[in-house]
Amino acid sequence: MLFFTQCFGAVLDLIHLRFQHYKAKRVFSAAGQLVCVVNPTHSLKYAPTRCAAAQTSAEQGVLPPCHHHEAVHDPQLVPCMCPLFSCPWEGHLEVVVSHLRQTHHINILQGAEIVFLATDMHLPAPTDWIIMHSCLGHQFLLVLRKQEKYEGHPQFFATMMLIGTPTQADNFTYRLELNRNQRRLKWEATPRSVLERVDSVISDGDCLVLNTSLAQLFSDNGSLAIGIAITTSKVHNTEAEM
Repeated sequence: MLFFTQCFGAVLDLIHLRFQHYKAKRVFSAAGQLVCVVNPTHSLKYAPTRCAAAQTSAEQGVLPPCHHHEAVHDPQLVPCMCPLFSCPWEGHLEVVVSHLRQTHHINILQGAEIVFLATDMHLPAPTDWIIMHSCLGHQFLLVLRKQEKYEGHPQFFATMMLIGTPTQADNFTYRLELNRNQRRLKWEATPRSVLERVDSVISDGDCLVLNTSLAQLFSDNGSLAIGIAITTSKVHNTEAEM
């Protein structure tokens, strides 16, 4: 009976995910777009001390022992972003992708245009929804965060960051689009580098910001579908032609 119950529960979860996938594809009419259902991750405060993991790409994200008495910090190290406050890992850019995939099992989608479907938007803040997006020869990180910028007033912050340097990030443009009930909202900007930290991007307001009422307007039964498109910037294209 226990085995039957577990199997039946798994079938129900699969049906639910397929239904969410189908609804997102109806919202975004562009043919061939990939839809990824993303479950929330709570951002729980961790100990303030981080351990510098000076890794090489050959180490493939293996964590060394943590020695709290060492106060060495390399400014080129990138903190873990899944969730932003609960993992003490730090590493160089070339191993960020392997860490996110192997340690946190973050999905990565291929293609210039995808649909990011965040579930359970009603959960209390702070909560993160994270996905990796691979296109144009680079990896990007989409972070959707529910956070109280003012006490008792949660907001949603969505941003796309390049797993690369700020100079590389200037070569791209990303677009986030919400589309539901004959309403459309777009945000277009240059992605920031993960070296600049997501916290700074949110503090600066350089991202798509939704209050609770606006998020509910575009959500469907607690799920929010965000269309994502990444292109090379016009400046980069002009330089390539010259």
